[in-house]
Amino acid sequence: MRTFSCVCGGRVFFENTSCLRCGRDLGFLLEAGAVVGIEPSVGEIHSSPQGPCRKCDNYATHALCNWLMPADARERTCLACRLSATPPDTSRASAAAWAEVEAAKRHLIYTLYRLRLPLVTKAEDPSHGLAFDVQGGDDATNVLTGHADGLITLNLKEADPVLRERMRVLFKERYRTLLGHFRHEIGHYYWDRLIRDGGRLAAFRTMFGDETEDYAKSLEEHYASIENGTFSTDYISAYASAHPWEDWAETFAHYLHLRDTLDTAQVFGFAGRLFPRASLGSTDFSILLEEWTELTVAMNALNRSMGMPDPYPFAPSPKAQMKLEFVHRVIAEASAVRPAVKSAVDRRVPIVVERGASLRSR
Repeated sequence: MRTFSCVCGGRVFFENTSCLRCGRDLGFLLEAGAVVGIEPSVGEIHSSPQGPCRKCDNYATHALCNWLMPADARERTCLACRLSATPPDTSRASAAAWAEVEAAKRHLIYTLYRLRLPLVTKAEDPSHGLAFDVQGGDDATNVLTGHADGLITLNLKEADPVLRERMRVLFKERYRTLLGHFRHEIGHYYWDRLIRDGGRLAAFRTMFGDETEDYAKSLEEHYASIENGTFSTDYISAYASAHPWEDWAETFAHYLHLRDTLDTAQVFGFAGRLFPRASLGSTDFSILLEEWTELTVAMNALNRSMGMPDPYPFAPSPKAQMKLEFVHRVIAEASAVRPAVKSAVDRRVPIVVERGASLRSR
């Protein structure tokens, strides 16, 4: 993630709620794309370098959110919190897990907003809107993480790193994180919005295959063959080979991996030096891919120096790269119909880009 500066000059980060240098409260303003310091206030309205603002109700009540809203906003909660179908459980047993989930979701929403993808809640548009339903507690043992008609369901137990690693090993996955889950499932949502409803089915089928294939049978065959641990290099991951819907969702998730990680690397000066033409505003996917390849090689080498697993244990084949470029083009076309994000962040590194009815479990 990007770093930001407090008004005192101290470096602050996306999740910070206070500045370690001056002690000011901090909050993230989505519209400005920045973490800002806020001044103490008698009432709920605070002053900031971006103008009057107030804290999301979940910031003040649950300490599960650090986002701010313009002072004149009609809503009481920020966009990330309004997208939640289930209120956070702040009991001692669940608070830490909820905090992990909400942090990953905010990261996702920030990326989608910067990519200028359509973001509308189910309260605003019941038919085409988006909502997240995080289910926890003992009764959530059999909850499947998945997407159906704009509702993304996540099992709170995925916030348990031990359980998540056990599941990763069981399903022979190379990567399994909360943010990865969100990026995958949001891919299903955008398949509905951008492919099915966007008039791109023919192009999708040419690239990914026929999504009308029996989904349940495809998954059954995939899990039956998982023991051999092999899959065609036409796919970004083993799970992508299960069905065209999963191929799209996995590829979409990897595209978000690429964009977010390059964004962060450029801020810290780790990208953009070998290929000075490249910027996150480039519509030339070959430049992004070239820089991504160099960066992931370095990332993996650094982790190996510490005796750690590769952070990106994938090597996309030419066919998988073509699918990534397809996702890039679809997002670029979708972003063109939404007004550009105006912020100091975007001026520094401009961004131009730029399922079915059943739940999918991973």
